[in-house]
Parts: sequence; C-alpha cells; structure tokens
Amino acid sequence: MSGLETEKARARQAALRARAACDPALGAALARHVLRECRPPPDAIVAGFWPLPGEIDILPLLHALARTGQRLCLPVTPPRGQPLSFRRWQPGAALLPGRFGTQHPDGDTLVPDFLLVPLLAFDAAGNRLGYGGGYYDRTLAALPGAFRLGCAFGAQEMPQVPVGATDLPMHAVAT
Repeated sequence: MSGLETEKARARQAALRARAACDPALGAALARHVLRECRPPPDAIVAGFWPLPGEIDILPLLHALARTGQRLCLPVTPPRGQPLSFRRWQPGAALLPGRFGTQHPDGDTLVPDFLLVPLLAFDAAGNRLGYGGGYYDRTLAALPGAFRLGCAFGAQEMPQVPVGATDLPMHAVAT
C-alpha cells in the first residue's frame, strides 16, 4: 500500500466513525438547504444516489425535485474499472439490486449534468473521500461539465482530505 493509500484508509476509518454518530433522518434538512441554496437548473438531468446504510438520506431531496418535474436518474454500479452509468428514476419506480448493496432503476439511460455525490468525507476545499473503488472518480472524469454537489453530514468534514492525481473536487458540498 502506498503512502497515499494508507493515508486514505486511515481517513476512511475516521470518517466511518464520525458518520456512525450522525442521524440519517437529517436528509429533510439537507433537502431544504439544497432547494434554497443550490437548486439544480430546471432543465438539468440530476443524478442522485440510493443511500447506503449510514449515508445521509437524500430521498427527501429527490422526491422534492421530482415534484417540480426535474428529470432524475440513479447510478448503476458496473464492473470494477468502469464509470457509473445512470438510469432514469422517479419516486415509486421499482429498483433492482446492484453491486455492493446498491439499488438502481431499470429506466432509460441518461447522461446527467448535475451530480449529487455521496461523500464519506470532505474538506473545505471540496475534496472528497469515497469508499475507495474509484467509481465516482472515473464518473466525474467522464462528465467534466457536470456540476458536482457533494452530500454528507457536517460531521464528515475533515481538516484535509488526502488527495491523489485522479481526485476531482466538488463544486459545492451540502450538509
């Protein structure tokens, strides 16, 4: 393991401990904050994510955006080494089981231009730490024009996230 990988592994453990103390129900507050401060443009295709256990619940935000007619999609986790793809989603749509405990819809494939990105940790510069699979790193690189809004609990902020050459920062982080 390289020095950066070791540093990221330690940071992930600290982030998981911090996140475990948070209330996933804070998703309603996150929805209000995003809708007030960083609402996606009406014509944007917004990529959300189905929250994994312990992640902030962005479903209230996705439901609020759906009520305004926003086009939404959720990621499909491909085999390792590939970027995520995104399928059209609306509240109530059936979800299929995916890799790593994820769930995704079976809708049309869409290319998002506004990404809601799950964060394991983040810093004031918008740097993010994920789970280490590189899926969002590859996806963000494949969608360079997309707006990147990280979603996390405030307790997940770190003074400095270890950053590698392929790590792209968020444009903003909502907590």
